[in-house]
Amino acid sequence: MTTAIRSQVIPVSDLEAAKAVYTALFGAPHTDQPYYVGYNVGGFEVALAPGDVQGGPVAYVDVDDLDGTRETLLAAGATERTAPQQVAPGARVCVLLDKDGNAIGLRGK
Repeated sequence: MTTAIRSQVIPVSDLEAAKAVYTALFGAPHTDQPYYVGYNVGGFEVALAPGDVQGGPVAYVDVDDLDGTRETLLAAGATERTAPQQVAPGARVCVLLDKDGNAIGLRGK
């Protein structure tokens, strides 16, 4: 299994207010949509997305086999927070939780 953490998605309650702060820190976003604002920070993706802020930011691990990695982690005791979903052509994501409720984001095909 090849893995690498290459992105973090930060849920925000007010996208415009958050965008002002993160743009002041990182410069202009490369993607600026109502559902996703993305910044390239030295090759690492930092993104803002409207959503439930109670879960906190999620670091996404890039994996070769999303379904296989998901099944391995579920068998090891993780639970599912969000099922796999298509977010872009050739890219799917899901979020699992460890025993203590910490989020583990997976991104792959």
